[in-house]
Amino acid sequence: MLKCIAIDDEPLALRQLTGYIAKIPYLELVATCNDAIEAQRMLAERKVDLIFVDINMPDLNGVDFVRALSERPMVIFTTAYSEYAIEGFKLDAVDYLLKPFSFADFSRSAAKAHSLYELRNNQRIAQESSSEALPKDKEYISVKADYKVSLVRIDEIVYLESEGEYVRMHLTDGSAITTLFRLKNMEAALPSERFMRVHRSYIVNLRRIRSYVKGRVYLNDEEYIPIGENYKEAFQEYIERTFQTL
Repeated sequence: MLKCIAIDDEPLALRQLTGYIAKIPYLELVATCNDAIEAQRMLAERKVDLIFVDINMPDLNGVDFVRALSERPMVIFTTAYSEYAIEGFKLDAVDYLLKPFSFADFSRSAAKAHSLYELRNNQRIAQESSSEALPKDKEYISVKADYKVSLVRIDEIVYLESEGEYVRMHLTDGSAITTLFRLKNMEAALPSERFMRVHRSYIVNLRRIRSYVKGRVYLNDEEYIPIGENYKEAFQEYIERTFQTL
């Protein structure tokens, strides 16, 4: 259930929002506010998951209100002025509803927020499960994928590849496992003495490196992954620290 608030200085618009929210089973309206100042006071007292907020309001407009939030819930902007759309999306708004909007339009926007909420929640659960599943000897890591939990031997991971909200784990037997996880969280879970991030999209098992040239790490005679510009110095330092150059 997504806890949400509706903010609009127009009584009719606020009444419409309230009615639409009541029709969506996964939305729970916890408060309505007539202006952004009232909403600020309310948010200081309780946490919500989603805000429906009008942009063009007196005293403090919706964009400035959202920009000032230290802990920002998901946001769907509502307004009669299309020129505000770009500013809204700069704040990573889930969606932008142009007044007058239908229930179908509202429902699609709410569904976007719900999907994002579920994705983040599943990712959080996966992160917690993964970090808890690393034993002290760090031999295995648990990975949720394809509706099951697989125990993967860490030494059998060749490299990891970012795919947006997912990570593809490439294994020594040629198979791959895709799991809902961010690469930076996987980087934190794996032992740093054995794995290194060499690109914003790749982490490599240092024990699986067969050779390297400028800008590339080879895992066998043909397969390689790129070394990102921001990671070259750290990788070179590892090579110099670990191997004797003949």
